[in-house]
Amino acid sequence: MLAAIIDATGNVGHRGARSMADGVKAVRSYLALDLGAESGRAVLGQFDGEQLVCTEVRRFANQPVQLPGSLHWDILRIYAEHSFGIQEAQQQAESLASVGVDAWGVDFGLLDARGDLLANPVHYRDRRTAGMLELAEGLVGRQRIFESTGIQFLPINTLYQLLALREAKSPLLEAAKTLLTIPDLLAYWLSGRRV
Repeated sequence: MLAAIIDATGNVGHRGARSMADGVKAVRSYLALDLGAESGRAVLGQFDGEQLVCTEVRRFANQPVQLPGSLHWDILRIYAEHSFGIQEAQQQAESLASVGVDAWGVDFGLLDARGDLLANPVHYRDRRTAGMLELAEGLVGRQRIFESTGIQFLPINTLYQLLALREAKSPLLEAAKTLLTIPDLLAYWLSGRRV
């Protein structure tokens, strides 16, 4: 297995992942759980004070699931894959100093008062937000939206997903007590702590 190596000066090279363990320096290990639109991976970063060695320990396909009427994240399988990634990293590292989760920030899960997921998160590629950007602009104006969010105007944004739920009179909004973005939802399940 090859690992990317970044030294303290920023130079990048490659060498066998296990060769770093031969040194006498203390190594701190960190795990990044990265979820992209079509794949996910777990990357173990090991830093000895001078060099950072990054090793991909797990990769998996991330395919949305089409249900009648909506497109969803396969969030339970993604959680399982992240759990497997942690287990595989723990086999290569003495201990993990931290684990970070990175994913699309526009999609979310809604939790009830007990912290249970109310419904499988809808994927940003779902068509439910069609026309919601224009509706929001008509309700509060483009300037106010930008002042409140500071982000570009894309129909996939969380604001328009929430507006779509409101327009559909979804009972999820009434039952929801917490909204967690996809990375925060996964981190909550992995750690037991909501952020």
